[in-house]
Amino acid sequence: MRASRNLLALLLLAGTALTASGCDRERDNAPVGTPGDVLRAHPIVGTWLVQDPNAPFPYHLYVFNADGTMQQANPDAGDPRTSDSDGKGVWQSRGDRIEAKWVELTADRTTHKYAGRLEFSMQITVRGDSLTAFETVKVFGAAGASAPAPETPKPLLGARVMLRAQREESLLTH
Repeated sequence: MRASRNLLALLLLAGTALTASGCDRERDNAPVGTPGDVLRAHPIVGTWLVQDPNAPFPYHLYVFNADGTMQQANPDAGDPRTSDSDGKGVWQSRGDRIEAKWVELTADRTTHKYAGRLEFSMQITVRGDSLTAFETVKVFGAAGASAPAPETPKPLLGARVMLRAQREESLLTH
């Protein structure tokens, strides 16, 4: 009786091990961004130093998370009219490009009151440790009404933040 219990336990353990290894194979073959994709990350995931020539202050940090969320930050003192240094958003892979949207709240520097929000929609391409993005901006005033938006004709250029900073330094010199 004891031998049959040990054999049963051994068979259950072996079955669990075989099932787990099969799941690893499925996860390895799963497209990026699916529930089975635990270990692999999309090429955009990470931290990027981004130069936006359309912005009042051209240097930004973008963080793209594996769960499809993102953050953007730039120095608060970069815009003399409004405080607009922090944005949050989402991204999704669309074949060879990424679509992203993030929102930035603004405050009037004189009155310290809510001034409105900016919504940035972006088309991003990642090639290795470089990214290029084209953005469209929508502006909304404090009451929520649409306001004139700046034109954004120039592309954003980004370099992945790495332990060795040669790429980011080259971005800052351009």
